[in-house]
Amino acid sequence: MNSAIRKFIFHDLQTIEGYIDPPDALVFLSLLQSQKKRKLGGAIAEIGVFYGRSYFLFRKIGGSDEKILAIDLFDIGQTPEGMPPQYSRFLENGRRLGLPVDEELIIRGDSTMLEPSQLIGKIGKVRFFSIDGGHMLQHVMADSRLAMETLADHGVIAFDDTFNPAWPEVTVGVADFLRKSGGAFSAFCMTKYKTYVCRREFHELYTELIANSVDLAAFDHVETEFLGSKVARLHNPISRRMVYELMIRSGMSAFSERAYR
Repeated sequence: MNSAIRKFIFHDLQTIEGYIDPPDALVFLSLLQSQKKRKLGGAIAEIGVFYGRSYFLFRKIGGSDEKILAIDLFDIGQTPEGMPPQYSRFLENGRRLGLPVDEELIIRGDSTMLEPSQLIGKIGKVRFFSIDGGHMLQHVMADSRLAMETLADHGVIAFDDTFNPAWPEVTVGVADFLRKSGGAFSAFCMTKYKTYVCRREFHELYTELIANSVDLAAFDHVETEFLGSKVARLHNPISRRMVYELMIRSGMSAFSERAYR
């Protein structure tokens, strides 16, 4: 099963314009499959779809029965008729990959204007919530509140672009969320681009899942601390990143998975 998904991550997924790189794709795979194995149920939700790279990863991992709620303004680009083509390209990517979009579970609008009851009414509680929407402080605050109030007890929130100097308010927003939770939430994993958090009572479980994941064995697991919690930082050496990028740009994407074994 994982070999087929890894092939999808390193080949098919790269045909979709987007930003989720192999390290985080493999973290998503490890967490989602471990949750399912332990019968930690719930839906998947994401804010910030772009052209669907993470959405179709969720679809590939979860299968056709998985409830995946996706929220985006879908306002990128313009056509001569004045209609942005982002949404149609998103749907076309799904058709091309054989992973059709469930349009009943797509919200085309501003995530900061949504209420938790709207999400729960569509999909119930969420076991994995990806936040990659607006990158200003008010966006992160609103989106993290939405995630917190729809999350299952065992749920995970993945914050994108934390510690990215191009978007400093994301880091402030994530730190504020953790501090204002009064210790209810803590970070357990970090990559170059994302920070993963859960409720404190599940911190040990998810720390162990990250440490023992076969799909994450290629990374150096460096222990650090963030706001009072032990965090596994998955270090991806620049030498590996360079080899991977060279293979992709040389038309050798079918073999690029070898760089992450």
